Amino acid sequence: MRTPLVLIATLLLAGCHATFFAGVNAMQPGKDVVAHRDKPFDSAHGLSLDVYAPIHADHAPVVVYFYGGSWMTGKRAWYRWMGEALAAQGIVAVIPDYRLWPAVRMDGFLHDGAEAVRWARDHAAMFGGDPSRLFVMGHSAGGHIAAMLATDKQWLAAVGMKPRDLTGFIGVAGAYDFLPLDEPEYIAMFGATPGEQARSQPINFVDGDEPPALLLQGEEDTEVFPSEAISMEGRYKQMGEPVELKLYPKLGHEGLVFALGPLHRTAPVMGDVLHFIRAGASSR
Repeated sequence: MRTPLVLIATLLLAGCHATFFAGVNAMQPGKDVVAHRDKPFDSAHGLSLDVYAPIHADHAPVVVYFYGGSWMTGKRAWYRWMGEALAAQGIVAVIPDYRLWPAVRMDGFLHDGAEAVRWARDHAAMFGGDPSRLFVMGHSAGGHIAAMLATDKQWLAAVGMKPRDLTGFIGVAGAYDFLPLDEPEYIAMFGATPGEQARSQPINFVDGDEPPALLLQGEEDTEVFPSEAISMEGRYKQMGEPVELKLYPKLGHEGLVFALGPLHRTAPVMGDVLHFIRAGASSR
């Protein structure tokens, strides 16, 4: 455990995203995984995605993973490790880019996310995936995007889909209930009025017509507080929807997501994800 932890800490201190993620990618084995990179899914906006598939995939579950970065930073190439980690467990992983602020506001993020999900449904079989076993998953800001697609019907409706077409939603320290907004960047992204801000909150759209949810949260997270996952779980239960909340002691915001890859020995996060995916996939 000490070597991966020390390396990640060293890379974080380096302060360069490209250097940091190059190091993390190098720590994730890619054995028995086939990478299909640079697949355009929204040519009008110059957006592409990468697909990571088990080498002998056949009707495998499909996960569309949205990375975090405060809706302001991120590149799909940085998350090769996530694609390889999921594919090594028998999952076809789709990792799209999406436009970031200040180029777009919230509607742009969610438009791009919906287009990526539509593409995954339409093309999953080409990579050994089963489009009827389709999950959305995301960390932090990416968890917000995944949650909005799973709860607010308008976004998938624009691509001829609905939330119940998804087998499940997996939030990794996702942002679900983060009002009030007090930072200028977030007010610019989500709006200044109460009505605009309310439409940015996934918790406000849980109405009993969602796919099952798995909410993963580090108890030591000081960026997206555990209270958000707890309140999201409460709303799902209030509406009679299937939901699981997993709280991990001693894990913070980044430690939680890296426990899905190079720091997998720190907590059983990947095991919890696989249990949820397999249970959902077997019910279809």
